[in-house]
Amino acid sequence: MRGTAHARWVAGAAAVALAATGCGGGGSSGGGGNDAVLSSSWGDPQNPLEPANTNEVQGGKVLDMIFRGLKRYDPESGKAENWLAESIDTTDSQNFTIKVKDGWTFSNGEQVTAQSFVDAWNYGASLKNNQKNAYFFGYIDGYDQVHPASGTQSADTLSGLKVVDDHTFTVKLNQKFSSFPDTLGYAAFDPLPQSFFTDHANWLKKPIGNGPYAIESYAKGSQMSLKRWDGYPGEDKAQNGGVTLKVYTDNNTAYTDLLAGNLDLVDDIPASQLKNVKSDLGDRYINTPAGIIQTLAFPYYDKAWDTSGAEKVRTGLSMAINRKQITQTIFNNTRTPATDWTSPVLGKDGGYKEGLCGSACDYDPAQAKKLIQEGGGLPGGQIKITYNADTGSHKQWVDAVCNSINNALGNNRACVGNPVGTFADFRNQIGQHKMTGPFRAGWQMDYPLIQNFLQPLYYTNASSNDGQWSNQEFDKLVDQANAETDTTKAVSTFQQAEEVVRDNMAAIPLWYQNGSAGYSQRLSNVALNPFSVPVYNEIKVS
Repeated sequence: MRGTAHARWVAGAAAVALAATGCGGGGSSGGGGNDAVLSSSWGDPQNPLEPANTNEVQGGKVLDMIFRGLKRYDPESGKAENWLAESIDTTDSQNFTIKVKDGWTFSNGEQVTAQSFVDAWNYGASLKNNQKNAYFFGYIDGYDQVHPASGTQSADTLSGLKVVDDHTFTVKLNQKFSSFPDTLGYAAFDPLPQSFFTDHANWLKKPIGNGPYAIESYAKGSQMSLKRWDGYPGEDKAQNGGVTLKVYTDNNTAYTDLLAGNLDLVDDIPASQLKNVKSDLGDRYINTPAGIIQTLAFPYYDKAWDTSGAEKVRTGLSMAINRKQITQTIFNNTRTPATDWTSPVLGKDGGYKEGLCGSACDYDPAQAKKLIQEGGGLPGGQIKITYNADTGSHKQWVDAVCNSINNALGNNRACVGNPVGTFADFRNQIGQHKMTGPFRAGWQMDYPLIQNFLQPLYYTNASSNDGQWSNQEFDKLVDQANAETDTTKAVSTFQQAEEVVRDNMAAIPLWYQNGSAGYSQRLSNVALNPFSVPVYNEIKVS
């Protein structure tokens, strides 16, 4: 999901007084916390908040608050645990019987049933609905009919989904996928109420879910107000009255508003403030490991980047980047130079393999220059690294990467930054295949499996394969790993697939990213989950 799209940030509206954010105490109204509302920095989602159409962080934050699915990822460990699923059973890793807990409703009072999931999944998979996360349903039988490569849809529903009764449905996959249950905490698999289908236009204006919060209002480019849903039946009830997500175009402005008392929570500290943040905030600064990797992707639909020589050029560019220096000087060691394409958060047993990239990720200016020359030189004589200028301190690190490349090649115009004004415009250009050179990419895990760091990004025609890289050997190994029922063997096979990514330098790994946040004195019990997203429902407001 939330991959390259996981650009973080935000839009600087004028400062708003604390009173406007709903500060002040209040007694509990039955929802598990007081009525005080907190304010948090945010960025407009790229797309409407349909669960199967959101694959970036800003929209994902909202979905995580207003929906709950069959599984939930523990906010501390990231481990998948049953939530709306009473049970998920299989005897062959291909046919699954899912029982949905009774007693769950959407915030409009409608019951959450097996049909709520089956209808949502069918909608998400259907080609005519053009959902960005349709690919996640690709393992379910009948996907090739509802989402055919030919573009001619021959079925409206997945043949692999069957409703047995109000709280039971079955899933038949088109191949064995032993980890399938652990993917079901991802937002694309959330249930949907009937109003989504019967009154779609109005649902999009004010989405209705089944999570701890309900959307009260949304003004695009300004803010979204969410209130605690007191009828929420889950154990993870909101400990506050609600969250006001305020849009910022500059995370430095958000940080300034935090220090001025006009904002309660900033969930990514600007790179320019990292040297000051501890003195500014003290123990109200959070810096924790997260399942995020930053990369540079390439447009393989541009023939200049899809040649045997270009492979050497890409590897040379990787070796021209001084990751250690950049993570120290730009990010004050809140990033760690990447040596593979996953994340240390997975651990060795989960698939992280330190050093898998080998010498290709070592800073070696002489070898970098040699490889680029052997590969025919930079396409067009210069590369432009495209990035969105509105979020995440990207200008600073892109400039630093280009300076490193220029120094290695002895050419101060070999690499330049190419800013795009907004994250939405940046993502739209990527989606329209308008990139002509390397572009800012990366991945924030949807679920803590090595499969999630590889398949969505590099598998042929995968949902977040923005550069359209394709390699038959990689695809074959991923299929084999998914079918493997022994976890250790599956991880080993995925790592073989990752070696194919390395050998082709399908994307350049830059660094692993920590989650960082700062918060006001009004808040307590603030934490980031392993996805680097604030655990909003646990935050308390004084």
